Amino acid sequence: MEIDLNADLGEGCGSDEALLELVSSASIACGWHAGGANAMHNCVRWAVAKGVAIGAHPSFNDPENFGRKEMQLPPNEIYAGVLYQLGALSAIAQAEGGRIAHVKPHGALYNQAARDPQVARAIVAAVHDFDPSVAVFALARSGLVRAAREVGLHAVEEVFADRAYRADGSLVPRNEPGALLDDEEMVLKRTLSMARDQRVQTIEGQWLTLNAQTICLHGDGPHALAFARRIRRALEQEGIEIHAAGLVHS
Repeated sequence: MEIDLNADLGEGCGSDEALLELVSSASIACGWHAGGANAMHNCVRWAVAKGVAIGAHPSFNDPENFGRKEMQLPPNEIYAGVLYQLGALSAIAQAEGGRIAHVKPHGALYNQAARDPQVARAIVAAVHDFDPSVAVFALARSGLVRAAREVGLHAVEEVFADRAYRADGSLVPRNEPGALLDDEEMVLKRTLSMARDQRVQTIEGQWLTLNAQTICLHGDGPHALAFARRIRRALEQEGIEIHAAGLVHS
């Protein structure tokens, strides 16, 4: 068995370089919700040095809300915005001898793409026109997975160990009770269940089947780094190998 571990980096959490010792893929903020040129450059440089796959983490242009406020934009604006952010990160990656292997939308853009076909199609059109060999990281079972595969892109289905799920496969919104899980033993157990058994228990108590191809490790919080180490160690002890999923078509 194998799985990808990814982390969202360049967002100012302060543990980016250390997290790159633990993950196989890095989704780097492109400046529209967090980060900027220096943060992008540092993360790319560290990722290249450590052999971690580089991914772009584009968002709505919304630093005030950390990219978590939903926006109703026309598809051409979403397309142009994603392409703009890919271009910025790609230039930095190329200068450091790397390349973008995957694209993972951030925050509200990610969640809207999961359920809104127009948003999903705008994102995958930008990725396809940028480089059709680049993978799309998307919420498992979501509309973004389907949209990417419809245009021939490699879709990698993502799961979250520390987020609660609804029965339809969507994430419980962050502003609702129980959305974020902070019991480390529970999160560790859920991680192993998703990686090994391909299922997770929903907030309603049902079991939901998921095609877990990459697991997101969140790097914020006082104990995040130590817990990320625990998750990686537990996966390896189960005989699950850690590999970058977005490099399949590279």
